[in-house]
Amino acid sequence: MAVRINKELPSPAELKKEYPLSDKLKSIKEKRDEMIKDVFAGKSDKFLVIVGPCSADNEDAVCEYVNRLARVNEEVEDRLILIPRIYTNKPRTTGEGYKGMVHQPDPEAAPDLLEGLIAIRKLHIRNIEETGLTAADEMLYPENWRYLSDILSYVAIGARSVENQQHRLVVSGMDIPAGMKNPTSGDLSVMLNSVVAAQHGHTFIYRDWEVKTTGNPLTHTILRGAVNKHGNCIPNYHYEDLKLLLELYKERKLENPAVIVDANHSNSNKQYAEQVRIVKEVLHSRNVNEELKTLVKGVMIESYIEPGNQKIGQGEHIYGKSITDPCLGWPESEQLIHTIYKMCEK
Repeated sequence: MAVRINKELPSPAELKKEYPLSDKLKSIKEKRDEMIKDVFAGKSDKFLVIVGPCSADNEDAVCEYVNRLARVNEEVEDRLILIPRIYTNKPRTTGEGYKGMVHQPDPEAAPDLLEGLIAIRKLHIRNIEETGLTAADEMLYPENWRYLSDILSYVAIGARSVENQQHRLVVSGMDIPAGMKNPTSGDLSVMLNSVVAAQHGHTFIYRDWEVKTTGNPLTHTILRGAVNKHGNCIPNYHYEDLKLLLELYKERKLENPAVIVDANHSNSNKQYAEQVRIVKEVLHSRNVNEELKTLVKGVMIESYIEPGNQKIGQGEHIYGKSITDPCLGWPESEQLIHTIYKMCEK
């Protein structure tokens, strides 16, 4: 038999009951949600910085990182909204490798999805308790969304998932902003079609239920670069790329046109240090074009305590260093946030 049932998992409602969000944390999330929604709705001109590790591999290291971020947030919150990247689900191109904390709460141990679901909920709750900064995560598995639906303030749909109908339909029922990345091919029409789908309501099957959604008007685009048929990375963060996306938005007359620029992945060819230059260029493009200033709502940056990355299972594990894609280290990240702050001067 190709499939073996290992164990029955608790429902999202059961896990939420066992690991609940306190009234205090619910209030923090509500306020953060409104601040972030206002940016996408055009009610606020604050700039979003979605920043953090490629993957959340270690609870203590991630929380230390976000505590550092919270201290910087106090210095820049009049112009910026910092949203920590706490990515607990990781897509893998070939299906091999570390698939995130939800699969392996201990990266060196065998997968344990029950412990993984508990671990990611506890991590996100601890983060809010310690920092007050509600986070972003990737929705890799639509059926898992409800395990964190009361915690997250932002959701990203990855380049390999954006063409999937179930991802689009589940986003249509969310009440928080959701970013749809361009596919790895770079086809902007695929990305925009996903926004069209998610902004409309649908009736479909979700976790053994027939459900009906009303559409998510805060669904938007994320530019992350592309890969051509020769395997070469093609960036799409330049001024001309942003102008093209603006024109395509106008043709479709979507609600709340917006884009987040992912400074890593195929935009940097995974040369993580290039993120600094790329972010500066995006901000310059905003500053010379009022329409782009309205369209470009933020940037996405991969950053951790230590720069670069490391492989699992090869000697001593370095605390706060990525085990997936390479990231900026903390000093460079802090400096970049302050640079963004200065370039967003009103």
